[in-house]
Amino acid sequence: MTFNITNDEGKFLVRLAREAVTVNVSRGESVKPPLDTPSKLKVKRGVFVTLNKVSGAEKTLRGCIGYPEPIAPLVEAVIESAINAAVHDPRFPPVSTEELDKIVIEVSVLTPQEHIHVKSPTDYPAQIKVGEDGLVVEKGWRKGLLLPQVPVECKWNAEEFLCNCCMKAMLSPDSWLLQDTKIYKFQAIVYGEERPKGTIKRARFKSC
Repeated sequence: MTFNITNDEGKFLVRLAREAVTVNVSRGESVKPPLDTPSKLKVKRGVFVTLNKVSGAEKTLRGCIGYPEPIAPLVEAVIESAINAAVHDPRFPPVSTEELDKIVIEVSVLTPQEHIHVKSPTDYPAQIKVGEDGLVVEKGWRKGLLLPQVPVECKWNAEEFLCNCCMKAMLSPDSWLLQDTKIYKFQAIVYGEERPKGTIKRARFKSC
């Protein structure tokens, strides 16, 4: 991973995502990139913003949307992804103002996707590092993406990770074994709140 961001830049992105969500949910408006945005954060990067609702020690997904490919400046992509995760994720109703103090925000900055080349599809699991790699499964027009933290949180091994990424693409779980299925991997730099509006730290993930 050649691209990196500092702790200050990671915190900047999470705070910006929090502001974007708060302003849009409260007033239906968007925010503009701050004038003091570091130049590195104006480079085009893929990014996802994840919202989790906290209840006691439990966290449940409340929204997650992003840009898999680097098609927009990172700072702008974070703003749009944060708003979309809060109010346009089709899996959930829009976040309400009452929920804002119960949600933790996480920003995952993605590295470019790398096509995994193998002699046989059965070799894919050996090429995937759970806790480091995110996956993209592509077959025809169907495509599914799972962030690196997902298999760790779900306690999946590499094969289970592949199966679930296939299902995310609305394919059968064993579609990764088909010759015309393409598998890509990427990494992510992840910063998130430890509690709603709380301390922001870089997340590290270890496979089980």
